[in-house]
Amino acid sequence: MSVAPRYQADVEAIVAMRHVNGADFWATPDRHLSKGGPFSTLEAPALLMELGLDSSAPVLRGTAELLLSSWREDGRFRLSPSGAIYPCHTVNAVRVLSLLGYASDNRLRRSFDYLLGTLHDDGGWRCKKFSFGRGPETTVSNPGPTLAALDALRIAGRADSAPTGAVELLLGHWVTRKPLGPCHYGIGSQFLQVEYPFSTYNLFGYVHVLSHFAQARTDPRFREALAALESRLVDGRVVVERVHRKLADLSFCRKGEPTELGTARYQQILVNLSHR
Repeated sequence: MSVAPRYQADVEAIVAMRHVNGADFWATPDRHLSKGGPFSTLEAPALLMELGLDSSAPVLRGTAELLLSSWREDGRFRLSPSGAIYPCHTVNAVRVLSLLGYASDNRLRRSFDYLLGTLHDDGGWRCKKFSFGRGPETTVSNPGPTLAALDALRIAGRADSAPTGAVELLLGHWVTRKPLGPCHYGIGSQFLQVEYPFSTYNLFGYVHVLSHFAQARTDPRFREALAALESRLVDGRVVVERVHRKLADLSFCRKGEPTELGTARYQQILVNLSHR
């Protein structure tokens, strides 16, 4: 895949921000790799890949090496200079490095083994950060990181190893819709607005990821979520309803306008549905 001429300016704009946080590759001087989103070491590479930049591009290779330098022997990633390491840190690092072509790297293999070996009781991923107290809803996994972990597994070609409990957790959340997990991921009006590019826990990304798993594709709860997404299409095209304010000037994801690349993601969902 290569960058189409109409998106070259978007790529250049994102690359031009590589020192915005004080160091190279969107990092801070003290090596905080998730700070500054969407222009962070953790998020900017996914934007460039979405636009078609080849993973062999020097800026992406350099970013990958920086991310890999935060890898620990136990498989986790330390994305900040201090503080606790939560499952979402490792999940999101593994996801972007898989996008960048490192899924078969021995370090990532160990990270996947770590993630699959540290599942919560319900089959998803849960941290022990209780910003909202310790109500009964916090005893279950966080839907956002669980969705991201499933995405990392499918990108790495390891969808078959995805825990069935993780898929069920997400399908069940479509029914309850209440804030869930220690980080209180909910399904409300903002969730139902079409967000592109994928960033937060949102309807479009939710349907896209789950469409890669046979367990979900035939489930009526998934079909309801898909119908909700399709009700927001305009002439079969995805129209951006939510986008990070820092991306507002980029042409590929302007709010209120159809997105060609986002529509291609929707079409990928339809292709997945044709598989049994």
